[in-house]
Amino acid sequence: MIEAVVWDIGRVLVEWDLGRIYRDAIPDESERRRFITDIVSEHWHMQHDVGVPFAQMVASRQAEFPQYASLIALYATHWLESIPGPVAGTHALIERLTQSAVPQYAITNFGTDAWALFRPTFPILDHMQDIVVSGVERLVKPDEAIFELAAQRFDRNPATMLFIDDSAANVATASRLGWHTFHFTGNAPALEAEMVRLGLLPEGRSQ
Repeated sequence: MIEAVVWDIGRVLVEWDLGRIYRDAIPDESERRRFITDIVSEHWHMQHDVGVPFAQMVASRQAEFPQYASLIALYATHWLESIPGPVAGTHALIERLTQSAVPQYAITNFGTDAWALFRPTFPILDHMQDIVVSGVERLVKPDEAIFELAAQRFDRNPATMLFIDDSAANVATASRLGWHTFHFTGNAPALEAEMVRLGLLPEGRSQ
């Protein structure tokens, strides 16, 4: 019996694109793509999710690539620009779950500096009873430890929770630990259908 829903945040509830930070500073699209592949990349950003602060990351990267020092600084000062808006369809599902009195939580890979900037801009998260943030806990998906911590914090058996994530690796870990999972690929109607099938939502399309 699935009794609760646990959301990932990035690319499930909110879009995320590092390239948006550099739309003005690097107007050429191919050059911008190269920069976020080689210099300020998602792989490099992952250390922030684990708990490394912006200031330390930026200083270290600037020392490594001094010719890009001013551009690297924008990663911290303009980070919110990497979030263009909500993922289509998922916020309506959160509202419907709330109306159906389904408990909701989140597990997110998010650094503490970025989280402090982002959280006040995203009131839909007020519907969450608890949120496990990787940078705060110094644990990151897909490591098993963050899922084990979340189950303890939420005080629920993993088998009674639907975990939704866009990362196949995160979904695989959760599934291995006994969570009911859904690999989100941007298709909110498919997620809604799964919620209906599990009895979390009544029939009826989200608006």
